[in-house]
Amino acid sequence: MTEMAETGSVAAEEGLKSIAEASEELGVTQRTLRFYEDKGLIQPRRVGAMRVYSRREMGRMQLILRGKRLGFSIREIGEFLSLYDADRGKESQMRHLLQQVADRLGELRHQRDAIDKTIAELEVIEQEARDQLPR
Repeated sequence: MTEMAETGSVAAEEGLKSIAEASEELGVTQRTLRFYEDKGLIQPRRVGAMRVYSRREMGRMQLILRGKRLGFSIREIGEFLSLYDADRGKESQMRHLLQQVADRLGELRHQRDAIDKTIAELEVIEQEARDQLPR
């Protein structure tokens, strides 16, 4: 059996995914996976020269992507993942998460208020401009 075939069979037997499989399943580019690896947020194993992603790494990537979608910074996501790794009881993780969520909700509510005010102002300007047009 060739080394490449052995590498592939070991990965398949252990439920590991190649970088191509992981990126496809997660809906991100391989470059994105390497970026988060460079930032230390994920640590894929190596089987030979190939990066392989375990269920743990796939789960971490899902948390990272969710955090990014919700507007958390890479630093905040890294803190959350560190707490997850360190706190098996998860109490401090949940307290930290609650604080981050509360902060983010506050920011988003403030942005929504600003957007609502801007929309209202633009609607007034729009109506005034329409009123100035000949009928």
